[in-house]
Amino acid sequence: MNVSVSVPSFLNLRPEAEQAPTSGIVDVANYGRGREGLIPLWVGEGHLPTPSFICDAATRSLAAGETFYTYQRGIPELRQAIARYHEKVYRKPFDPERFFVTSGGMPAIQMAVRMVAGPGDEILIPTPAWPNFGGAITVSGARPVGVPMTIDARGWHLDFERLEQAITPATRAVVINSPANPTGWTASHEDLRTVLDMARRHGLWIIADEIYSRFVYDPALTIDGCTPSFRDVSTPEDRILFVQTFSKNWAMTGWRLGWLEASPALGQIIENLVQYQTSGTPVFVQRAGIAAIEQGEDFLAHQIDNARRGREIVSRLTETGLVELPPPSGAFYAFFKIRGATNSKEIAIRLIDEANVGLAPGSAFSAAGEGYLRLCYARKAEDLEEAVRRIAAALPHLAR
Repeated sequence: MNVSVSVPSFLNLRPEAEQAPTSGIVDVANYGRGREGLIPLWVGEGHLPTPSFICDAATRSLAAGETFYTYQRGIPELRQAIARYHEKVYRKPFDPERFFVTSGGMPAIQMAVRMVAGPGDEILIPTPAWPNFGGAITVSGARPVGVPMTIDARGWHLDFERLEQAITPATRAVVINSPANPTGWTASHEDLRTVLDMARRHGLWIIADEIYSRFVYDPALTIDGCTPSFRDVSTPEDRILFVQTFSKNWAMTGWRLGWLEASPALGQIIENLVQYQTSGTPVFVQRAGIAAIEQGEDFLAHQIDNARRGREIVSRLTETGLVELPPPSGAFYAFFKIRGATNSKEIAIRLIDEANVGLAPGSAFSAAGEGYLRLCYARKAEDLEEAVRRIAAALPHLAR
């Protein structure tokens, strides 16, 4: 895992702040940022800016003077739009009272964690995993417990026996990210039922991150253009908190807009947490979110097609004979291993110096990711083709 920052003892900081891990992804990005001709594939975003129809909605809102405090739970129009979106995707009714607008996916994750865990508690995370899960748990005072996944020629898999063995009296929740960042692992309905049954037996919460659910490539895991969801197998009584973001589907990473889905019974609790975290999300940003959901299906379809092409391009790295890359079932990352490589951060730095390509080191995603590199392929085809060419040329010098 990434190391925490050391500060002078006389400052007497709270341990949960001092132990917040640094980002191995940001470390590498800062090393290569600004280099002429560098192809940056280290973070999880595409190359396209936010579409104009989304920006125009925010501009109209600003022009109308919507710059005041607003509903802590989100404006009713956006919560209703989110409910309609879920009805279309998941083919059943949704109550708008289940949805709470947040200033990005990270606040949704932090609120979910704070509701279920604190000092002395543990939350399980299948690894390799997006490092922000562990960071959000750490700053809450709880302890993230990584549970390594298994890998074979077909890809990554949850080890259910290992997951259940990791449960202790201190365990309060398990994070399930499907499709997963960085591995592309995508849960089947059977996988989700197994996790849900385990959570029920042990009285655990599930924090479900399904933000890449529209980015799916395996026909066996595709249901009307979407991956299997806990929504398909759960009941209203199950302890599940869903975190979501506008960032990936609609190219809105910089807008910081997301939502938390939970039982309406938790409404006042979540409203209170929003109040003491951000005091609500700007109305003009929420207007942009409405436009994204109501008008953004064609743009999202383009995003998905572009990622599918990118996945095919990046798969050519295996033709070198020096790369192990099981085909990812979902999301838009290639998590690959260079044969013989052991220090992924060192390799990522060398790829910047020798190939002018920026990738995220696998060690940023836990010890289970060491030796791997993550490449975001939600980018334009010509950049990916050039990146693959450069990486392939550098591989003989990197592999041992």
